[in-house]
Amino acid sequence: MQELQSVAGIVILTGLLWLLSENRKAVRVPAILAGLGLQFAIALIMFKVPGIESVFAALNEAVNAISDATREGTTFVFGYLGGGPLPFEEPYPGAAYVLAFQALPLIIVVSALSALLYYWRILPLIVQGFSLLLKKTMRIGGALGVGVSANVFVGMIEAPLFIKPYLARMTRSELFALMTGGMATIAGTVLLLYAQFISEAVPNAVGHILTASIISAPAALVVAHLMVPETQSATQGDAKPPQMASSSMDAVTKGTADGLQIFLNVIAMLIVLVALVALANTVLAFLPEVAAEPLTLQRILGWFMQPVVWLIGIPWAETHAAGQLMGTKTVLNEFIAYLDLAALPTDALSERSRLIMTYAMCGFANFGSLGIMIGGLNAMVPERRDEIVALGMRSVLSGTAATLLTGAVVGVIL
Repeated sequence: MQELQSVAGIVILTGLLWLLSENRKAVRVPAILAGLGLQFAIALIMFKVPGIESVFAALNEAVNAISDATREGTTFVFGYLGGGPLPFEEPYPGAAYVLAFQALPLIIVVSALSALLYYWRILPLIVQGFSLLLKKTMRIGGALGVGVSANVFVGMIEAPLFIKPYLARMTRSELFALMTGGMATIAGTVLLLYAQFISEAVPNAVGHILTASIISAPAALVVAHLMVPETQSATQGDAKPPQMASSSMDAVTKGTADGLQIFLNVIAMLIVLVALVALANTVLAFLPEVAAEPLTLQRILGWFMQPVVWLIGIPWAETHAAGQLMGTKTVLNEFIAYLDLAALPTDALSERSRLIMTYAMCGFANFGSLGIMIGGLNAMVPERRDEIVALGMRSVLSGTAATLLTGAVVGVIL
């Protein structure tokens, strides 16, 4: 029954997106069916093919190895604050855990590793392979295929660099699809971090988050085509990504510097966003209580998003908790939403609902990311600034819709 609920959600979501389309007559049904089919194919492989669970387990072991190696570095630099032996007795479990010194440094290490894999041409080769799959199945241009594929593994600013020579002449539809892909996926620098956060709540978390980012790539193309359908010739060409390092050590150095910038940005954003939520809840506390409980931003977001998460397959009894997560992800960011998911009581969401929400929240679509994307793309193609700004808010909606579609697809298969 819940599977049928998710099927209905896919139909309703695509129908609503078609109603929001700039040109309904230009929507190509075969492209939509191909994108949905690719989503289901990837999801079926990841969930149903024998042996995939062992691959997920191996990925989790790899993440644990990277985390342990990172802890060696943080212990060396920060001592017990970084996870080293405590010089005192811990008053209660978790009292000595410091997020900024023990978890977030993983971003810097992964950034350095990613830069090294990029320099060795391993990452670009994977991107080219996935791009070929998208081009063959969804009949998109080579430039867009590379751009959207890169978004699965790198950030929304790094991915367009793969196709920077083509950005100026991409069609409006392709530009919007590229922006949607950036909003619907997450970067490798934070993928492992999110997986680490929810590992106790969601078994084999790293495999699921990686799968979510992969499935959301064709979902982004489906949503983008529904909202801004292609009416011109596709931009062809398989751009070779620029080589930004001169040696392996140079790649590690530059990757570390980039990771440090992300690390500091994440810390600053967490401080500000958590403070703003606390401030909003302080103001809301002056209002009358509802159902014998004070109003909070999380409760309000939960009510607003209840029908949305129900559409993707969450049982109604669990929709308020799931709605709070989705609302937090959209208004604030997915970082805080995943922390909230990890902190939920075990009976708040079933195992199936936790998995669906893991997939539905796996994207950068939020208002903070919008500023980052507009700033980055404007710097690359300043001549298209007005067009990028005009498509900005719509890309937040399309990115959210793409991850919801991914959640619904997973809801059908589970």
